[in-house]
Amino acid sequence: MEYTPFPSWPDTAPRLIAVAAGREAADTVIRGGIWVNVHSRETLPDHDVAIIAGRVAFVGPDASHCIGSETRIIDARGRYMIPGLCDAHMHIESGMLTPAEFARAVIPHGTTSMFTDPHEIANVLGLEGVRLMHDEALMQPVNIFTQMPSCAPSAPGLETTGYEITPEDVAEAMSWPGVIGLGEMMNFPGVINGDPKMLAEIAATQRAGKTVGGHYASPDLGSDFSAYVAGGPADDHEGTCEADAIARVRQGMRSMMRLGSAWYDVKSQITAVTEKGLDPRNFILCTDDCHSGTLVNDGHMNRVVRHAIACGCDPLVALQMATINTATHFGLEREIGSITPGRRADIVLSSDLTDLPIETVIARGRVVAENGEVAVDCPHLNWPAKARDTVHLGHELTSTDFEIAAPTGANRVRANVIGVVENQAPTQALQADLPIVEGLVEGEGDVCQIALVERHRATGGVVNAFVSGFGYRGRMAMASTVAHDSHHMIVVGTDRDQMALAANRLAEIGGGITIFRDGEELALVELPIAGLMSDSPATEVATRAEQMVKAMQVCGCHLNNAYMQHSLLALVVIPELRISDLGLVDVRTFKKIDLLEPLS
Repeated sequence: MEYTPFPSWPDTAPRLIAVAAGREAADTVIRGGIWVNVHSRETLPDHDVAIIAGRVAFVGPDASHCIGSETRIIDARGRYMIPGLCDAHMHIESGMLTPAEFARAVIPHGTTSMFTDPHEIANVLGLEGVRLMHDEALMQPVNIFTQMPSCAPSAPGLETTGYEITPEDVAEAMSWPGVIGLGEMMNFPGVINGDPKMLAEIAATQRAGKTVGGHYASPDLGSDFSAYVAGGPADDHEGTCEADAIARVRQGMRSMMRLGSAWYDVKSQITAVTEKGLDPRNFILCTDDCHSGTLVNDGHMNRVVRHAIACGCDPLVALQMATINTATHFGLEREIGSITPGRRADIVLSSDLTDLPIETVIARGRVVAENGEVAVDCPHLNWPAKARDTVHLGHELTSTDFEIAAPTGANRVRANVIGVVENQAPTQALQADLPIVEGLVEGEGDVCQIALVERHRATGGVVNAFVSGFGYRGRMAMASTVAHDSHHMIVVGTDRDQMALAANRLAEIGGGITIFRDGEELALVELPIAGLMSDSPATEVATRAEQMVKAMQVCGCHLNNAYMQHSLLALVVIPELRISDLGLVDVRTFKKIDLLEPLS
């Protein structure tokens, strides 16, 4: 299916004017609803909305003059007419779904616009992978805008990716339809230090008049932060406390507050608005990462808005943060984000502003969902064979590949250990004194092994280390080819034989997630596209993901959304300690460190 561009406002202006003036009949009129006006922050009862060619032509107390014999009437009496919800920062791949299936999953939740950074697939397939994501996104019945990934690798010199993104790639992508800007600039040390490559990517984006996404994952709000802001990033979603949110908006950035499957950063930051009284127009809500189970069972941006309201935010302010604030930030205030003349007719009908039940969803003037059921097709791209053949280990792994040799003559050894933090992206840099058995260092207590298995170039490389916080017991292992951002393979386990079984299983099926215990596979989520996504329906992927969560619990892990923690253990741009194909990385200093240290 070819992409058909949505008609521009200038192309439809004559018809919009004719309908508003009563000279032409509207395609659709929504009657008698409560107009949620996010420009004036008001709710105005008994209003009508007239729609023509997918755009709003008229909003007022009476649209009778816009109605003809063929006009569809939607009765909205007693219901709020809310602008379609916008997700300002997200990664479709984190849902383990292709853009088509992601859209199908979120449309019933009222999301009609997404600003997505496909940097996960960029690490695996490069610019070609970004183009595939971009092309399928443009085929959907809702608005999916693409941010060209900026950092593959995310931290040059500390990891090896399948492909690298260059300034030339960024410049090319800026000419594609639907590309709205540059994806999150994760290499914040590069920006701070004036790295020519990073600055060239930012410059290419700014020359195109588009928005540069930020990612400042550091608690330092001093001169380094100022240097990063001066470098051009216009927003940031890595804040975790009120001071982070305040610092960002004071320096002219938009503070993006996220509620994903495992990131709960709204409650700790929204007090900048609810208690400190800062101007809410520079605060934006987003998800960042949501897996399929969250989308199917809990919701998407409707979940984030409800959460913000539960945290004390005025419902109208929360809705602004998920509609007009986002549109304005990306220069799309005249296209999306409000129910006003000329804008795309993206409208949600709901009977309550606090609980926010999503009853009817209209996108581009069409009813796309009713009472939780999708009412339109979400077309699929024909993904090429190359995108389905991305797991190359070099050789069949055995337990020997996961051995950690001990220093000669030692009985115990001190190890640097990655500490998982529940509901947070950052980890802790811990140390543990571990036993030595037959010349090998062994995990003990809550400390188990983690391995980063190279899967892009078939090098056969395996980097071993230790992680704590999962609570695993017995002989088990969990492996995933979703390993932000380099997306090699992460294997965590208490037994080396199980680790080898899990890794080889994913090589066999072409990518995904698996859990083994005592030689038995307890759960499997197949992700054949780039080892990151499935083109199966979201409900099917969510069911398999739920089985995965249950299997993790059977193995002793009871953290909230622990899979998200697992998949981020190789993200070498978020402190404190991570693993990469090049070794153990201290993200506080952006330097590799030794796994083992002598006991003092």
